[in-house]
Amino acid sequence: MSDVGEGLNSLLTYLTDWLDLKDAPWCGHCKALVPEYAKAASMLKAEGSEIRLAKVDATEEADLAQEYGVRGYPTIKFFKGGDKESPKEYSAGRQADDIVNWLKKRTGPAASTLGEVAEAESMIADNEVAVIGFFKDVESEGAKAFLNAAEAIDDVPFGITSNDAVYSKFEVSKDGVVLFKKFDEGRNTFDGELSKTDLLAFIKANQLPLVIEFTEQTAPKIFGGEIKSHILMFVPKAASDFADKMVEFKKASEGFKGKILFIFIDSEVDDNQRILEFFGLKKEECPAIRLITLEDEMTKYRPESEAITADNIVAFCTLFTEGKLKPHLMSQDIPEDWDKNPVRVLVGKNFEEVVFDPKKNVFVEFYAPWCGHCKQLDPIWTKLGEKYLDSADIVVAKMDSTANEIETVKVHSFPTLKFFPAGDEHKVVDYNGERTLEGFTKFLESGGKDGGAPAGEEGEEDDGIDVSTPLGLV
Repeated sequence: MSDVGEGLNSLLTYLTDWLDLKDAPWCGHCKALVPEYAKAASMLKAEGSEIRLAKVDATEEADLAQEYGVRGYPTIKFFKGGDKESPKEYSAGRQADDIVNWLKKRTGPAASTLGEVAEAESMIADNEVAVIGFFKDVESEGAKAFLNAAEAIDDVPFGITSNDAVYSKFEVSKDGVVLFKKFDEGRNTFDGELSKTDLLAFIKANQLPLVIEFTEQTAPKIFGGEIKSHILMFVPKAASDFADKMVEFKKASEGFKGKILFIFIDSEVDDNQRILEFFGLKKEECPAIRLITLEDEMTKYRPESEAITADNIVAFCTLFTEGKLKPHLMSQDIPEDWDKNPVRVLVGKNFEEVVFDPKKNVFVEFYAPWCGHCKQLDPIWTKLGEKYLDSADIVVAKMDSTANEIETVKVHSFPTLKFFPAGDEHKVVDYNGERTLEGFTKFLESGGKDGGAPAGEEGEEDDGIDVSTPLGLV
């Protein structure tokens, strides 16, 4: 690693495996970074750039990973000018173009000067989205606001021009900003006040298609955007009526631009099956529509009508924006033998009846079937259930939180352990002690005090699978 930081510009990245569910609860992980990273290096080399890309296996260089605070993989850090004390976190998409554009922004001007028509045409032709500022005076306050906005956005190239021929070519009659794109309207002209804030809002609202397909490549843009409400259409792309469904979906999207992101997901793709599971869907139930908000708490919504028409989708989204929709809570049917084993089985339909029984102290594990930490806990949890099988007032239970949702309990990681003490107050206590039979026993015998904390308070750091960070690729 002696070469790291010695050049004028170098990039250090830590690449090993992906941590499960670190991107979003319904996002299959982006698996294409390694070849895209290599492609970016080749592109820079072909341009004669002095930027160098490097990689480190953090499983072999554990001390180095710890030194730079690497907690998830892949982590990408940018070292400039030999400064190893404060490298900048990479924050753009995971395709070669994204990497190259981000690096150029960090090593050159925020906006390229376009002195000729051919330069502007080339920028537009070579990029899915490009933003050009037209300013006769590049020192004007408007131009400065434009450059400030350019510095704040990593995944879109910016150009600036004062050339009359460029104005004429793109039919621009006065100073302003135009976003060029290879989809939907083709271009958007900014018509507000030339401020950094307003320009950023304009670009964020127009840089994505009205309808975007969820893929490994688009995931960073979907989750990294400022629109936190997403409507999803699960549909097999190979279906004979796919084009018809898309027409209806896109038609509905036009009235919610900047408010709700319209996304379609190919329900036949294997990598997307986890997403379907997250929404309680099966392939044979598609096409289907679901809506999710990714604010402080994730909330899912399901339309009353399964018919995918523009009118139905508009009505559904309108009710959502007006705050008139009730969340859709998944629940399995109550198993016939739910109370026949040492660990009681809870589902959405019997949860409150059991845990809020005023005469019972109920200790619940909220788990996911695919969670490794949950599988490790399972034998201990079973022994705990056996220990209190004949107890008159203690119940040990579990619930599959991937198939059952409770309005009164938000689960942010797997496994989550919560205690519901007897009484009419409907209290909830988070368990933050050791995950051992002895630790659980002390907790229950102390009435939820030894190892517990009131719900919502900070306890020990959970080492399970986090499902509460839908945005931000770690």
